[in-house]
Amino acid sequence: MWAGGARAVIIDGEGRVLMVKQRHEGRDIWMVPGGGIEEGENAGQAAIREAKEETGLDIEVKSLLWHVEEVSEKRGQRFVNFFLAEVKSGALKLGADPEREKDGQVLREARFMTRDEVKGLENVYPEYLRDELWLLISSDAAGNNSFKLRKN
Repeated sequence: MWAGGARAVIIDGEGRVLMVKQRHEGRDIWMVPGGGIEEGENAGQAAIREAKEETGLDIEVKSLLWHVEEVSEKRGQRFVNFFLAEVKSGALKLGADPEREKDGQVLREARFMTRDEVKGLENVYPEYLRDELWLLISSDAAGNNSFKLRKN
């Protein structure tokens, strides 16, 4: 059975992307806000909810950037939709995961980063946030179709 997730690629007025740092398996990993799709919601709604939970920001989904599928013995069948989004309102603050206890939170930091800052990070998920993301943002701004199907 497939498990679904959604992530929001949120770009600010200076062209920086919002990244969140999470602690998993003894290491810090930087990624864009997101998480699992809950019962009764679609992927776009999940991206909006997750961004609010993790960053305090209300966002609007603009377009689908990537649909990433993974089939592995260890993690099973999973997909994640990555959406390009923009901030509608709110102030950036580090949120919390409502499914985790206070002492089990994984969120560590949330901030907007430039392309060079993202490229310099040790652990980024997925890796193509380092380069491919910035090409898609440029294409989307130019009005090109940015949908990409990715399989990992």
